[in-house]
Amino acid sequence: FFFFFQAEDGIRDPLWSRGLGDVYKRQVSTQSTWDLMIAHHKKSEDMASLEVMPAGHFLFASESVGEGHPDKLCDQLSDSVLDACLTLDPDAKVACEAAAKSQLVMAFGEITTKGKINYEQVLRKTIQEVGFDSKEKGLDWEKCSILLNIEEQQSEIATAVHVGKKQEELCAGDQGHMFGYATDEWDKETLFPISHYFASRICQKLAEARKNKEIPWLRPDCKSQVTMEYLREGAIIKPLRVFNVLVSTQHDKGVTQEEIKKIVIEKIIKAVIPANFLDEKTVYYVNPSGSFQVGGPAADAGLTGRKIIVDTYGGWAPHGGGAFSGKDPSKVDRSAAYYCRYVAKSLVAAGLCHRAQVQVSYAIGIADPLSIFIDSLGTVKAGLTDYDLLHIVLNNFDFRPGSMIDELKLRRPIYRKTASFGHFGRMDPDFTWEYPKKDLKLQILTLISNLSLIH
Repeated sequence: FFFFFQAEDGIRDPLWSRGLGDVYKRQVSTQSTWDLMIAHHKKSEDMASLEVMPAGHFLFASESVGEGHPDKLCDQLSDSVLDACLTLDPDAKVACEAAAKSQLVMAFGEITTKGKINYEQVLRKTIQEVGFDSKEKGLDWEKCSILLNIEEQQSEIATAVHVGKKQEELCAGDQGHMFGYATDEWDKETLFPISHYFASRICQKLAEARKNKEIPWLRPDCKSQVTMEYLREGAIIKPLRVFNVLVSTQHDKGVTQEEIKKIVIEKIIKAVIPANFLDEKTVYYVNPSGSFQVGGPAADAGLTGRKIIVDTYGGWAPHGGGAFSGKDPSKVDRSAAYYCRYVAKSLVAAGLCHRAQVQVSYAIGIADPLSIFIDSLGTVKAGLTDYDLLHIVLNNFDFRPGSMIDELKLRRPIYRKTASFGHFGRMDPDFTWEYPKKDLKLQILTLISNLSLIH
């Protein structure tokens, strides 16, 4: 339940971030709509915490899920198969999906590789490493059934994309549009939205505490959500405080909800979120549904590619719709999304803007992108324009698939670890797209060879 309104300054804000009374006077025009809003407000005591906020303040929430979430499990299964293929054949062409329900796991798709892969062994090892070692937890890696349906890449696609082509001639493996985003709203290293950073790190911390036995009653499945209060000053946004935190975590039998809440707040939430972002008004929701013993595929069916916002920017940027996991880097759904993040982060790191959003689009069988779009969201450095940023991007970055793969070294078996806790905002040495390009050539081009990209 959420209402939006168009403010006098033209900015579309959440209704609750400005206060019901103010919105009623300025926007709500029918008694029936007002009655609906008040009725819903009165039904939920929790919504009383949504106080009237000062002008310029707003709330934004991002969620994440743990490695034992059924969809995230499937992402890891798909990327484990990809890594196994790339380990033996860096040029392998992989499009592997996974699905899981109860004690059944399926892997299916198109794979062309010179390597000989024991897919069932790869899948069972991943399930074990995630922590599903009994039916009671949601899946038993030793006893579950494994179904495989894997064929080679369709020959027409192979011919259009890579067969007989040099590296620089490699074409996009499909059509589509991809996005990248970066922001310096809170730090100069991750350049990542803080709401999603905290949500992702909470799930990661839960996994660490479970595996090192710090919290022995934790089970693999979990979710988190962090709502931040922000201040908007012109085009600049600044995170002020954590408004509320939500954690739902699977647990063993015999643990009280009081103990779960106390330990999760003290050992997980407060270990992740710095004290200066928490205050006496921050609200904590831990396992609000009560008991959460049954999780993973036993509770819900899982499928690769259903957590694309968790994988990226937590709602802060658009998404082209193409998932990442199980896809080798010839699939621009993945490689171009990583490259867009690399470009956006490089622009912000260079001080050319405070926020950057990058979009690129492709056609199957064509190497050059069909379009490139740069948006600083109104934060471009004084003296420059977004059009100038586009020129700078074209002068420093090559969006052809072969070039992106080479620059970011994407043929390595590094993908399993991207499949949980987010593909972005993590300074892992293998995540080359997280390390901005240095010494950008900042001169504005006077001649563009491919004018179709900027007209």
